[in-house]
Amino acid sequence: MATARLWAHELVWREPETVFAAWGDTPWCAFLDSGGPVEERGRWQIFCRNPRKTLVVQDGQILTNAQHSIPFTVDALFAQLRHGMPEAIDGGREVDGLDDIRLPFFGGWVGFAGYGLGQQLEKIAGCRPVQAEPDFAAGFYDHAFIWDRFSKRSFVAGLVFEEGALNIRSLCAPYSAAWTALPHAVPVMPEVPDVQFEADQSRAAYCQAVERARAYIAAGDIFQVNITGRYSAEFPREFPDVALYLALRKQAPAPFGAYLSCGEGYALHSSSPERFLQCDTQGVVTSRPIKGTAPRGQTPEEDEGFAASLSQDEKERAENLMIVDLMRHDIGRVARLGSMGVPEFLKVERFEHVHHLVSEVRGVLDAGRDVFDLLQATLPPGSVTGAPKHRAMDIIEELEASPRGAYCGSVLCLGVDGRLESSVIIRTLIRKNNSVTLAAGGGITILSDAGKEYAEMRLKLAPFFALFGRSA
Repeated sequence: MATARLWAHELVWREPETVFAAWGDTPWCAFLDSGGPVEERGRWQIFCRNPRKTLVVQDGQILTNAQHSIPFTVDALFAQLRHGMPEAIDGGREVDGLDDIRLPFFGGWVGFAGYGLGQQLEKIAGCRPVQAEPDFAAGFYDHAFIWDRFSKRSFVAGLVFEEGALNIRSLCAPYSAAWTALPHAVPVMPEVPDVQFEADQSRAAYCQAVERARAYIAAGDIFQVNITGRYSAEFPREFPDVALYLALRKQAPAPFGAYLSCGEGYALHSSSPERFLQCDTQGVVTSRPIKGTAPRGQTPEEDEGFAASLSQDEKERAENLMIVDLMRHDIGRVARLGSMGVPEFLKVERFEHVHHLVSEVRGVLDAGRDVFDLLQATLPPGSVTGAPKHRAMDIIEELEASPRGAYCGSVLCLGVDGRLESSVIIRTLIRKNNSVTLAAGGGITILSDAGKEYAEMRLKLAPFFALFGRSA
């Protein structure tokens, strides 16, 4: 593509859920939805629709705009992604009275890379594909609606491939008119129906997989591996995805919530607590791997007790340390020599339903490297694979009862200005036509107890089961 110019304009305030309720039922709608406490990692919310281009990897093919296809290779996919980006950004940003704020997105690719794509990147042999589901899906958007939760202000921002002076007000007029015409409240939504989930394996089978993983660790094959299970249910085809996602974000708000409608009949509903990678315009890369889980308490005293116990838990600390080392290695493959560091280590963070042990890994991209190189070096996220990564993924393929699909991949927002924001696809519901699937798991170490690991998996799933009228 040619050189692009960026623009932005402030809009009157509309609540994000009101906008999503009105516009979220369109194919290829993307909503990056920070929830929970208003803090820096959950500051921005971004809504995109009507992409200029779509890109899907499915059944060994790369489909562009759901029409043309070419055989899939990793190189071909990333060449398509790079080709979709402008060659350069001309002259900074032309904004309408917004000198006091720095918006995070002016357009680019928004979508997801599933675990199956990560298997391709790691060259895992004998992978089981998920039928009729994409391994990668993204749209290229030339504009976005953005909310700043700090200042409670909303904006439209985008890019154009035009030379000469830009008339911002004229450019924004159709977006402003559509925005102003939106309703001021969310209409009454249908209640999520009760459904019956079926596990891909029994409790005994899951515990047996954990014990087999521990045997690999005892033999020195690996240090850690993430073992997960999936639950599926039939779901009314006519039930609106908009209503389902609005119910989920109320039930389980998360700093990296997301809704992605990837064409007809397939959507991700995510309440992920975990940042995968963030990269700013200067090439500074940050990852915040989560490893270690404890429940929330019924009283402040009980809550503090669970947090203190988690912070001292030998097994959970070892689990986190190994993933920190893995992420340092993965990011270090494309980082400037000497730039890697761990500014936060083993910090207990509170979320709506659980405590987690979180660390931060940071580095700076080497000269000549970009976010596409970073993704190729790091997918799938190390916190949901294990260490060493390749061998852990081999063992996952052997021990898990069903393929992961999108789960344990990453939601991606790749800005035209070189930024990347991404989350790990956990605590995520996959809607496919007349079915829903959810999954959870945990990191297995030599200190793991199979029964406790199964209980932790169910704890993570409890908010989802409750959404569908089920107990954990």
